[in-house]
Amino acid sequence: MAKEAPSEGFRVVVVGSANVDLEVGVPHWPDPGESVIAVASERFPGGKGANQAVAAAKAGGVSTALVSAWGADADGALLQEFLLSAGVDTRAVRTVDCPTGLAIVMVDPEGANVVTVVKGANDRVELGEPGCQLVSGARVVLANLEIPVATVARAAQAAREARAVFVLNAAPTTDLPRELLDNVDVLIVSEHGARELAKQHFGMYPSDDGPLLSALRRLVPSVVMTRGGEGVLVASADQEIELVRALPVEPVDHTGAGDTFNGVLAARLAEGAALGEATRAATAAASISLSRAGAGPSIPDAREVARALATGRVPQLD
Repeated sequence: MAKEAPSEGFRVVVVGSANVDLEVGVPHWPDPGESVIAVASERFPGGKGANQAVAAAKAGGVSTALVSAWGADADGALLQEFLLSAGVDTRAVRTVDCPTGLAIVMVDPEGANVVTVVKGANDRVELGEPGCQLVSGARVVLANLEIPVATVARAAQAAREARAVFVLNAAPTTDLPRELLDNVDVLIVSEHGARELAKQHFGMYPSDDGPLLSALRRLVPSVVMTRGGEGVLVASADQEIELVRALPVEPVDHTGAGDTFNGVLAARLAEGAALGEATRAATAAASISLSRAGAGPSIPDAREVARALATGRVPQLD
């Protein structure tokens, strides 16, 4: 069941993937040909699109809808329950005749992860008429690249026509056509992804952050480059590059922290925050996520994010 759309439209519409994550704890990364005995396994709702939508609604506190696809199976039902319980509208999620996407996540004792994604229904994500209607009333549209690039490009064009802010989380790394980038307002990209994008479009691979960000700003108005524990660099028009540092945290699980960051950043932009302010809130939310296990279950609520911003510390679970 989907909620009625707010009369003024949803603040954030996410166009992206929905997976179930099979998370496996391992004592160390296996070498090629090596078998290791897992210390634990668990299934979590996840996928970049679903996680980002829940983060926008739960941690960002804004009305949010998701455009995605899943299968007519138990995993699809699990994802729908996850999204609806967080207040995310699912009217534009298609049920298709193939399995729901699956991510196999290996997590080591330090919380680092390696992820293998079986795209499944995510290869069938389309904007469609329901998605177009949602985008037409959105303030911010957030998309990722676990779905067909053609669908992302259509969402970007629809957002431009609706005068919504289009935020692209350029992950996983892939080639991006200039026609898509022409409709991007804010690009969220990892340091590795940033270098690959600069190489694709300019044939160069800058080693320093300044020239790298300058190159990307020839493609899009604003760039948010994530650098893991080193923080986040923000580059936008007529402003010096700003470094936003992560909050001190002992990582438990990196899975989902980036999605939490993206969803909260989109939510704060939808509420009218400047890019630097939105990035600080997103970084605090991601730091909280790092301190917890799982992707979707690690997403904090808006009160925890506010507490972290006020104290500069990651709040502990009650």
